[in-house]
Amino acid sequence: MAKEKKLVEQITAMDEDFAKWYTDVVKKAELMDYSSVKGCMILRPYGYAIWENIQKDLDARFKETGHENVYMPMFIPESLLTKEKDHVEGFAPECAWVTYGGDTKLTERLAVRPTSETLFCEHFKTVIQSYRDLPKLYNQWCSVVRWEKTTRPFLRTSEFLWQEGHTMHETAEEAQAETLQMLGIYRDFYLESLAIPAITGQKTDKEKFAGAEATYTIEPMMHNGVALQGGTSHYFGDGFAKAFDITYAARDNTVKYPHQTSWGVSTRMIGAIIMTHGDDNGLILPPAIAPIQVAIIPVAQHKEGVLEKAAEIKDRLAKTLRVKLDDSEQSTGWKFSQYEMKGVPVRLEIGPKDIENNSCVLVSRVTREKKFVSLDNVEVEVAAMLEQVYNELVARATKNLEEKTHTATSLEEFLDVAENKPGFIKAMWCGDVACEEALKEKTGGVKSRCIPFAEERLSDKCVCCGKPAKHMVVWGRQY
Repeated sequence: MAKEKKLVEQITAMDEDFAKWYTDVVKKAELMDYSSVKGCMILRPYGYAIWENIQKDLDARFKETGHENVYMPMFIPESLLTKEKDHVEGFAPECAWVTYGGDTKLTERLAVRPTSETLFCEHFKTVIQSYRDLPKLYNQWCSVVRWEKTTRPFLRTSEFLWQEGHTMHETAEEAQAETLQMLGIYRDFYLESLAIPAITGQKTDKEKFAGAEATYTIEPMMHNGVALQGGTSHYFGDGFAKAFDITYAARDNTVKYPHQTSWGVSTRMIGAIIMTHGDDNGLILPPAIAPIQVAIIPVAQHKEGVLEKAAEIKDRLAKTLRVKLDDSEQSTGWKFSQYEMKGVPVRLEIGPKDIENNSCVLVSRVTREKKFVSLDNVEVEVAAMLEQVYNELVARATKNLEEKTHTATSLEEFLDVAENKPGFIKAMWCGDVACEEALKEKTGGVKSRCIPFAEERLSDKCVCCGKPAKHMVVWGRQY
């Protein structure tokens, strides 16, 4: 069978150069542009619209579980940031500092927030006095700055958009339950709205968040077998509360420290969507977060009645869907290529012959299947194709995850898989950080992704040192 001709020739084939393919997609699908500040990107309207849909979806999920949105300052005094030793050491290399206000040198440096735990703690100290003030379930939508040495659009930038949840609880049990609940919300969102299956579990102590007692993570796999840390949820215990002297009058009339969590996801998710679902023709967007769910392309639009019928169909579909009618003077072929590249899930074509037959053509972005449907039933048919697009995306991503997840029970097998088979490696580990570091060094960058909640007993021995194993770990290369 002859290879299918690409509609968008200017995108590098992913099998030829995956990194170049990725950059081509983010640029040519008009998601972002580069700014004059190295490592900072301009989110263009189409890229920002994806983020708005992500934000709306997640925000509703947070509010359903009782969380409220707040906003903290973007500047953190150095004395405040340094109150929690492990935390500041973890972020110090990435901090951007403000030393002048106008032309006056500041008496104390201000960090541009890399994350906001210390700001929330300062506030919690003033608003938490009694067990009646708990729990505090806060979330913030904002940008943060981390001065990255190597940057890539959406995946690793010096400034990025995100949400960061920060909560305080009476007991350790309540805080731990919150930590896992929010990870579950991320897992459900990835699957239900982004059509991305992922592995969830706990980070090793070496990989956990600075200042956390435990960090939990969601790890989706990209098309090329490389992992992406898709989101994290952290249990802090009462460490920050003690550092900031946050106490409350407990139910038994004693003074106690509350227990804290934080959790977050970012615009990195857009990178995950691109690299999980995209193909050589460009972006493929899951229907739930696509800015345009249906693109209507009038064929021979100069002929009588075509644009009028296309507008009528748009009005019908727009009651429940995000629809764009492209009545520009660009050629029909250009329009097909444009919306293919931008990842619109369903294309609807309507021309004079279709109108005569009271029908239109629906085209799936995933399978490129064309379907002739009656205009009498167009709403139902479009909804069915959108569901089909979602199901196909989940099936493809699941197949990729399963096919690129390997097992190793010896060091030799681990090294062979790491060199020759891109993807995740399931292998046993003794719990010693020295083995974790040794495997990373021997493989040139394979790291522990997480200890999955669904552990398997692959063997009794650590894949690195041969000592008794404590956990099964999922390992892999990461962005």
